[in-house]
Amino acid sequence: MSTVTNAYQQYKKNSIETADPKELILMLYDGAIQFLNIAVDNMKSYKTYDLANDNIIKAQNIVTELMLSIDKEKGKELAENLFNLYAFMKKELLEANINKDVEKTKNIINYLLKLKDSWEKMDISKDKDFKLEENLTKVENISNNNNDNIYRGFAAEG
Repeated sequence: MSTVTNAYQQYKKNSIETADPKELILMLYDGAIQFLNIAVDNMKSYKTYDLANDNIIKAQNIVTELMLSIDKEKGKELAENLFNLYAFMKKELLEANINKDVEKTKNIINYLLKLKDSWEKMDISKDKDFKLEENLTKVENISNNNNDNIYRGFAAEG
């Protein structure tokens, strides 16, 4: 391994170890979005389906980590709704992977971009008056596209 590669790996490791919880969540969103974009690019030819598969699985693993990071005790119903949205995403990604469905994958990318944008707008650092429920409401609202509450519908199905 080259010195440049080692330096970059050390930089990434330090970035993760020194990040606050909000930054970590944003990093997870960035990673999932990046992996799904790579998957979309590799769904165009059966010769690269293995790369699409690998990258969708990486994104699914990140969504799982996001699910595990939810504190249902503090977030109550809103946290449960976010959890259900992530579960919906995992289901859609599974189907997109099986069928190499570019549109389903792009839809999940759009959800992740909207969620990331909402998290970016939250100020949780050094805010003594941080209102978890209020900020989770902001995150929840981005998934309500034309009153289509996908994750509640998914929860009702499952």
